[in-house]
Amino acid sequence: MERPPAVSDLLVVGSGIAGLSAAIGAAEQGLSVTVLTKADEAWYCNTWFAQGGIVGNGKEDSRDSLSRDIIRAGDGLNWRESVHLLASEGPDLVDTLLVEKAKVPFSRNEAGELDLTQEAAHSVRRIYHDRDLTGRSIEEGLLAYVGKMKERIRLYPGMQALDIITNCHNSTDTQERYQPQRAIGLYVLDVRTNEVMNLYASSIILATGGVGGVFQHTSNPSLASGDGISMAYRAGAAIINAEYVQFHPTTLFHRDVKNFLISESLRGEGAYLVNRKGERFMSQYSPDMMELAPRDEVARAIYREMDQSGSPCVFLDARHIDMDLKARFPGIAEKCQSVDIDISGDLIPVVPAAHYFCGGVKVDLNGYTSLPGLMAVGEAACTGVHGANRLASISLLEGLYFGYRAGKKSADSGVLPSARLRSSIPEWIFPAEEDDFDPILVKNDKDTIRSLMWNYAGIIRSNKRLGRALSDLNYFSHRIEKFYREARLSRTLIELRNTVETASIITRAAKSNIHSIGCHYVEK
Repeated sequence: MERPPAVSDLLVVGSGIAGLSAAIGAAEQGLSVTVLTKADEAWYCNTWFAQGGIVGNGKEDSRDSLSRDIIRAGDGLNWRESVHLLASEGPDLVDTLLVEKAKVPFSRNEAGELDLTQEAAHSVRRIYHDRDLTGRSIEEGLLAYVGKMKERIRLYPGMQALDIITNCHNSTDTQERYQPQRAIGLYVLDVRTNEVMNLYASSIILATGGVGGVFQHTSNPSLASGDGISMAYRAGAAIINAEYVQFHPTTLFHRDVKNFLISESLRGEGAYLVNRKGERFMSQYSPDMMELAPRDEVARAIYREMDQSGSPCVFLDARHIDMDLKARFPGIAEKCQSVDIDISGDLIPVVPAAHYFCGGVKVDLNGYTSLPGLMAVGEAACTGVHGANRLASISLLEGLYFGYRAGKKSADSGVLPSARLRSSIPEWIFPAEEDDFDPILVKNDKDTIRSLMWNYAGIIRSNKRLGRALSDLNYFSHRIEKFYREARLSRTLIELRNTVETASIITRAAKSNIHSIGCHYVEK
């Protein structure tokens, strides 16, 4: 496969909805865009696995109504200017970019109108979906649309970003250390050839997704190891709201199935939560909204119900719903059927899991971080939209809107690093003698970190648990960093380094915030 170009107008790291939207926005401004993803296939990302839907234009909706729902779910910690901007312009972009241009086949009713659904904490039906395969359909549509823009956008799978190159930190020209710091490129590992390349651009956009892989139980694919968060942190960019990790209340609990989400839309269509005795319990925790309460409330309710009963899971009961569930939720039905669960006739065992990172790299309304030359979008960024807790189906909208906006804005501020500056950046320095890492040891370290994050910095936290987590993470950080600098590079090793660093960022933020709010809940 051909190498990525050494110099581009824009480098985008990540090929989900945010990264592809950013690439499209930039290409429409006439920029040359290089999109990198560490996955072997461009479609393999968090977006592909999203089930529920994306907020569009509801018939009885308004900007103010959508803003209120977002802020209510975020416990008021949201950046209101960002929320209002998204609510005002985001749904229209769904219609123009996804429906009209990318031809995403959202579900429609018999009259040919978009079939709107409702999820937890939404006051009206406003969510576009393609049954429970929405993320897959959006990703396929955007990739097909990007494929028509090959003269401007080039996509390179199997490329793992290692670190951000800045003039002050990396240049061998001593005078650069006195200049304003700026991100000018990336060190990138070709995972197939083990070659590290220096790639440069006027602007870099991180669209690397979230942090679910930092926890033992997650709905995310394994690649969600906080890469963008840790890279930005090492380069000196500000990270905010890192304590706010949303846990989805319902992932399938089965020994033969890992990381499979049971969409909130199933509860939106009327499914109940019951304990092992078959009793509904949400009335004890959220009598007004019941199963459609904000996700943090539902996740904590399930966690407490499991703790009190000693049960490893609770159950979703959809047996009473007057609907062809297998047609409405074909992905869920197929996955459950593979382990002999009939969603129309059986109880579905579920357990909460790390799902979405509400914090991230701090950005302004245009996606600019505190480090000039570096931008961030999607789950890797903190736009302030989500506050302390994310409203369902807002993440895809945020990735689409702010990704597209950042791509367009990248044309305004980009300064291509000069040939002189590029020539002063050294190639990646490999160890004199590279150790071959033992994959069992690396896996064990990663599993241990994920377990301690689940137990000490998970759904319900305490000062003592967080203190223990920090102590253990400090030990792992020093050991892993030393190993990283001595061992042969691999995607697995890079992810391990980013996992422990991201875990430390989350835990430090949680330890410093003693106030329970949203999805950060601290027991006294």
